Amino acid sequence: MQNFSFEENPQIEGLKIIAPFIFNDERGCFRKTYEHNIFKANGLDLEISEIDESVSQKGVLRGMHMQHTAPQHKLIRCISGEIFDVAVDARKGSPTFGKYASVNLSAENQKMFYIPAGFFHGFLALQDNTVVNYVCSGDYIKEFDSGICYNDKDIDIAWPLDKVDKLIISDKDKKALSLRDFCEKYL
Repeated sequence: MQNFSFEENPQIEGLKIIAPFIFNDERGCFRKTYEHNIFKANGLDLEISEIDESVSQKGVLRGMHMQHTAPQHKLIRCISGEIFDVAVDARKGSPTFGKYASVNLSAENQKMFYIPAGFFHGFLALQDNTVVNYVCSGDYIKEFDSGICYNDKDIDIAWPLDKVDKLIISDKDKKALSLRDFCEKYL
Protein backbone atom coordinates (compact mmCIF):
# COMPACT_ATOMS: atom_id res chain seq x y z
CA MET A 1 0.00 0.00 0.00
CA GLN A 2 1.22 3.48 -0.90
CA ASN A 3 -0.20 6.52 0.88
CA PHE A 4 -0.52 9.96 -0.68
CA SER A 5 2.72 11.92 -0.86
CA PHE A 6 3.13 15.60 -1.70
CA GLU A 7 6.44 16.87 -3.04
CA GLU A 8 7.17 20.58 -3.50
CA ASN A 9 8.58 21.48 -6.88
CA PRO A 10 12.13 22.72 -6.18
CA GLN A 11 12.09 25.32 -8.98
CA ILE A 12 8.80 27.16 -8.47
CA GLU A 13 6.85 27.62 -5.27
CA GLY A 14 3.25 26.43 -5.37
CA LEU A 15 3.70 23.57 -7.84
CA LYS A 16 3.45 20.08 -6.34
CA ILE A 17 4.08 16.57 -7.57
CA ILE A 18 1.66 14.16 -5.92
CA ALA A 19 1.69 10.38 -5.65
CA PRO A 20 -1.82 8.96 -5.14
CA PHE A 21 -3.00 6.39 -2.60
CA ILE A 22 -2.51 2.95 -4.17
CA PHE A 23 -3.53 -0.47 -2.90
CA ASN A 24 -2.50 -3.56 -4.86
CA ASP A 25 -3.58 -7.14 -4.21
CA GLU A 26 -4.36 -10.29 -6.17
CA ARG A 27 -7.47 -8.63 -7.65
CA GLY A 28 -5.51 -5.74 -9.17
CA CYS A 29 -5.24 -2.14 -8.05
CA PHE A 30 -7.33 0.44 -6.20
CA ARG A 31 -6.16 4.03 -6.71
CA LYS A 32 -7.46 7.14 -4.92
CA THR A 33 -6.35 10.31 -6.68
CA TYR A 34 -8.13 12.88 -4.51
CA GLU A 35 -9.40 13.18 -0.95
CA HIS A 36 -10.39 16.66 0.12
CA ASN A 37 -9.20 16.48 3.75
CA ILE A 38 -5.80 15.03 2.86
CA PHE A 39 -5.23 17.61 0.12
CA LYS A 40 -6.39 20.42 2.44
CA ALA A 41 -3.98 19.22 5.16
CA ASN A 42 -1.21 19.56 2.56
CA GLY A 43 -2.15 23.14 1.63
CA LEU A 44 -4.39 22.33 -1.37
CA ASP A 45 -7.97 23.34 -0.61
CA LEU A 46 -9.55 22.55 -3.98
CA GLU A 47 -13.18 23.14 -4.79
CA ILE A 48 -13.59 20.93 -7.83
CA SER A 49 -15.72 22.50 -10.57
CA GLU A 50 -15.01 20.21 -13.50
CA ILE A 51 -13.12 17.11 -14.54
CA ASP A 52 -11.94 16.90 -18.14
CA GLU A 53 -10.04 14.38 -20.25
CA SER A 54 -8.15 14.64 -23.50
CA VAL A 55 -6.94 11.87 -25.79
CA SER A 56 -3.86 12.66 -27.86
CA GLN A 57 -1.65 10.94 -30.36
CA LYS A 58 2.13 10.96 -30.03
CA GLY A 59 3.46 14.40 -30.95
CA VAL A 60 0.35 16.37 -29.96
CA LEU A 61 1.33 19.52 -28.11
CA ARG A 62 -1.52 21.12 -26.17
CA GLY A 63 -0.84 24.51 -24.65
CA MET A 64 0.15 26.78 -23.17
CA HIS A 65 -3.29 27.69 -21.71
CA MET A 66 -4.67 29.75 -18.86
CA GLN A 67 -7.67 31.95 -18.14
CA HIS A 68 -6.37 35.52 -17.87
CA THR A 69 -9.32 36.36 -15.59
CA ALA A 70 -10.68 33.87 -13.03
CA PRO A 71 -7.75 31.44 -13.48
CA GLN A 72 -8.22 27.82 -12.42
CA HIS A 73 -6.24 25.50 -10.17
CA LYS A 74 -5.49 22.22 -12.00
CA LEU A 75 -4.57 18.72 -10.94
CA ILE A 76 -3.13 16.87 -13.95
CA ARG A 77 -2.85 13.10 -14.24
CA CYS A 78 -1.88 10.87 -17.16
CA ILE A 79 -4.22 7.86 -17.18
CA SER A 80 -2.76 6.17 -20.25
CA GLY A 81 0.47 6.82 -22.13
CA GLU A 82 2.99 9.50 -21.18
CA ILE A 83 3.30 13.29 -21.30
CA PHE A 84 5.93 15.94 -20.76
CA ASP A 85 3.88 18.37 -18.65
CA VAL A 86 4.78 22.05 -18.26
CA ALA A 87 3.64 24.94 -16.06
CA VAL A 88 4.77 28.54 -16.68
CA ASP A 89 4.50 31.01 -13.81
CA ALA A 90 2.37 34.03 -14.79
CA ARG A 91 1.56 35.23 -11.27
CA LYS A 92 2.04 38.99 -11.21
CA GLY A 93 4.85 39.89 -8.78
CA SER A 94 6.10 36.31 -8.43
CA PRO A 95 9.91 35.99 -8.14
CA THR A 96 9.70 33.16 -10.69
CA PHE A 97 7.42 34.98 -13.15
CA GLY A 98 8.07 33.70 -16.70
CA LYS A 99 9.93 30.62 -15.48
CA TYR A 100 8.72 27.10 -16.12
CA ALA A 101 8.78 23.72 -14.41
CA SER A 102 8.20 20.38 -16.06
CA VAL A 103 7.52 16.80 -15.06
CA ASN A 104 6.96 13.55 -16.92
CA LEU A 105 3.58 12.05 -16.06
CA SER A 106 2.66 8.56 -17.16
CA ALA A 107 0.31 5.69 -16.48
CA GLU A 108 3.40 3.87 -15.24
CA ASN A 109 4.71 6.42 -12.70
CA GLN A 110 1.15 7.42 -11.63
CA LYS A 111 2.30 10.88 -10.50
CA MET A 112 0.03 13.92 -10.56
CA PHE A 113 1.00 17.56 -11.07
CA TYR A 114 -0.78 20.26 -9.07
CA ILE A 115 -0.74 23.63 -10.83
CA PRO A 116 -2.20 26.57 -8.91
CA ALA A 117 -4.12 29.42 -10.49
CA GLY A 118 -1.89 31.88 -12.33
CA PHE A 119 0.12 29.36 -14.34
CA PHE A 120 -0.01 28.56 -18.03
CA HIS A 121 -0.25 24.83 -18.63
CA GLY A 122 0.56 22.58 -21.55
CA PHE A 123 1.93 19.18 -22.45
CA LEU A 124 3.50 17.10 -25.19
CA ALA A 125 2.12 13.57 -25.70
CA LEU A 126 5.00 11.10 -25.88
CA GLN A 127 2.91 8.03 -26.79
CA ASP A 128 -0.10 7.29 -28.98
CA ASN A 129 -3.53 7.27 -27.32
CA THR A 130 -2.35 9.23 -24.32
CA VAL A 131 -5.24 10.07 -21.98
CA VAL A 132 -4.85 13.07 -19.67
CA ASN A 133 -7.24 13.85 -16.82
CA TYR A 134 -7.65 17.45 -15.60
CA VAL A 135 -9.37 18.21 -12.29
CA CYS A 136 -10.11 21.93 -12.19
CA SER A 137 -11.38 24.39 -9.63
CA GLY A 138 -13.31 27.38 -10.89
CA ASP A 139 -15.45 27.47 -13.97
CA TYR A 140 -14.15 27.44 -17.51
CA ILE A 141 -15.06 30.79 -19.06
CA LYS A 142 -14.43 30.80 -22.79
CA GLU A 143 -14.00 34.58 -23.15
CA PHE A 144 -11.20 34.52 -20.55
CA ASP A 145 -9.36 31.63 -22.20
CA SER A 146 -5.88 32.66 -23.28
CA GLY A 147 -2.56 31.18 -24.20
CA ILE A 148 1.06 31.83 -24.91
CA CYS A 149 3.15 30.22 -27.61
CA TYR A 150 4.82 26.94 -26.70
CA ASN A 151 8.13 28.06 -28.24
CA ASP A 152 8.40 31.53 -26.72
CA LYS A 153 12.11 32.39 -26.80
CA ASP A 154 11.89 34.32 -23.51
CA ILE A 155 10.71 31.17 -21.68
CA ASP A 156 12.77 28.66 -23.70
CA ILE A 157 10.97 25.46 -22.69
CA ALA A 158 13.17 22.41 -23.33
CA TRP A 159 10.49 20.28 -25.00
CA PRO A 160 11.73 16.71 -25.65
CA LEU A 161 11.10 17.02 -29.40
CA ASP A 162 13.59 14.23 -30.07
CA LYS A 163 11.01 11.80 -28.63
CA VAL A 164 8.37 12.54 -31.29
CA ASP A 165 8.42 12.26 -35.08
CA LYS A 166 6.36 15.40 -35.70
CA LEU A 167 4.50 18.06 -33.74
CA ILE A 168 0.73 18.31 -34.02
CA ILE A 169 -0.48 21.72 -32.83
CA SER A 170 -3.90 23.34 -33.14
CA ASP A 171 -4.29 26.50 -35.20
CA LYS A 172 -5.32 28.32 -32.01
CA ASP A 173 -2.08 27.32 -30.27
CA LYS A 174 0.01 28.25 -33.34
CA LYS A 175 -1.42 31.80 -33.10
CA ALA A 176 -0.89 32.20 -29.34
CA LEU A 177 0.66 35.35 -27.91
CA SER A 178 4.21 35.68 -26.66
CA LEU A 179 4.49 36.11 -22.89
CA ARG A 180 5.45 39.77 -23.46
CA ASP A 181 2.36 40.38 -25.59
CA PHE A 182 0.19 38.58 -23.05
CA CYS A 183 1.55 40.83 -20.27
CA GLU A 184 0.93 43.99 -22.32
CA LYS A 185 -2.61 42.90 -23.09
CA TYR A 186 -3.75 41.46 -19.74
CA LEU A 187 -1.41 42.35 -16.84
